Amino acid sequence: MNPELHAGLVRGLGLLVPLLLFTGLCLWRAPRQREIAAIIVAGAWSLLTLIPLNLYALHAGWWTFHTDGAEWRGVPLDLLLAWAVLWGALPALLLRLLPVPLLAGLLVWIDVILMPLADPVIELGPLWLAGELTGATVTLIPALLLAYWTRNGQLVHARAWTQATLAGGLMVGLPILVLGPVPPSGPETAAGVQLLLLAGLPGLAAAREFARVGGGTPLPYDPPERLVTSGPYAFVRNPMQTSLVAVYLLLAVLLREPLALFLAVSAAVYSVGLADWHESAQLRERFGRDWTAYRSGVRPWLPRWRPWPGRSRGVLHVDANCPLCLTLARWFTVRTPTALDIRPAAEHPDVLYRLTYETPDGLRWSGVSALARALEHLNLGWALTGWALDLPGLRHLVQLCGDAFGAGPHPARAPRADRDGPGVPAPA
Repeated sequence: MNPELHAGLVRGLGLLVPLLLFTGLCLWRAPRQREIAAIIVAGAWSLLTLIPLNLYALHAGWWTFHTDGAEWRGVPLDLLLAWAVLWGALPALLLRLLPVPLLAGLLVWIDVILMPLADPVIELGPLWLAGELTGATVTLIPALLLAYWTRNGQLVHARAWTQATLAGGLMVGLPILVLGPVPPSGPETAAGVQLLLLAGLPGLAAAREFARVGGGTPLPYDPPERLVTSGPYAFVRNPMQTSLVAVYLLLAVLLREPLALFLAVSAAVYSVGLADWHESAQLRERFGRDWTAYRSGVRPWLPRWRPWPGRSRGVLHVDANCPLCLTLARWFTVRTPTALDIRPAAEHPDVLYRLTYETPDGLRWSGVSALARALEHLNLGWALTGWALDLPGLRHLVQLCGDAFGAGPHPARAPRADRDGPGVPAPA
C-alpha cells in the first residue's frame, strides 16, 4: 500500500472509530444529565493531560509521530482528539456496562494492541510501554474515576476542585501554552502575576461555594441542589465569568497579547448572551421567588461593596472565656456585619472547641475557616481576604500559627457528661 495512503487510513480510522462508537452508544440510549456531565469532565481531563503526556513522550523517546499537517509541536491533533475520546468521553458511557477496574484494564489492553498497528504514523521507542503505563495512571484512571463519581453524585468537593482546575487549564493555561508569549521581565510582571491570582480568587471561591453550600458543581449538567447566595454570590451574580474576563484582560496587558483581549470579549458576550438567558430561565424555574429576589438585589457583573442583605444568615460562635476571641468579636461588631449574628459559644448545644461559624442549614466551619466565612459579611475587600485565607495549604498554615499564639482548641464549656460523670475527651 502507498505509504501516504496508509498513513491517511491510520489517521482517519484512528479518529473515526472512537467517534462512531461514542455516537452509537448515545443513539442506543440518550445520555442522562449526569452522564453528560461525566462525559464533559472525563473528556476534558483526558484532553488536558494527554497534551503534556505526548509532549513528554516525544522528549523521552517513548514514541514519535510521522504526520504531515494538522499537528502542533509534533503531535497530530486528530489523534490527540481520538485518544481523548477513547480514554475520556467513551469510557464515561461504557460505565453503563462495565465496572471501573474491568473497563480500565480493557481500554489499556486495546491501546497496547492498537499502538503498534499505527505504524508508520506512530513510531514506538523501546520504552513505549512505560509511556502507556504513565498514560493509564495520569489520564485514563483519573478520567474513569471522575466519570464514576459524577454519574453517582459522589465526592462533590473533589469534583468541584477538579472542574475549577480543568477550567483554568483549558481556558487560561492552554491558550497561553499555544500562543507561547514571553512576558517582559521586571517588577511589573511580578505585580501582574499577583493581580492575576487576585482576579481568579472569586471564581475559585465560587466553585467551592457551589460544592460546600449548594451540593453541586459549576458544570450546568451537575448543578447545585440549592440556590447559592453566599460567598462570592453575595457580591456579584456571575463571579466565575467575571473572574475569567478579568484574567483575560490582565493577560492581554501583561503579555501584550491581542488575542487575550479577544478571548475576554468572547467570554463576556457568551456570558451576557446565551449563558445568562439560558441559566436565568432554569434558575427561575427551579427557585422561583428566591431567584427573583436575588436577581433584583445583586448585579451580574459589577460587584457590590457590601454583601447582599438577603443572603443566608450566619452565626459566629465565640468563646467568652477567650480574650483573643472576644477581641475578634468586638472587631466584627464595630464593623456592623451584614446578616451575621455573634453569640457565646457556651450557649451552643454542642461543646465547641474553636471559633465556629454556622448557617441555618446546619453547615459548620471552625477555626480559620470560620473566620474566613465571617469576613464575607463585612465587605468585598475583607471577603477577598477570607477567600484567600481559606485556600488549602494557606488555611492550615494560618491555623498552625494561630494555635501557636493561643488560639488552639479548648472547650467553650464543660461537656455535660463532665458535670454528671466521666466526660468525653477533647479532640486533638
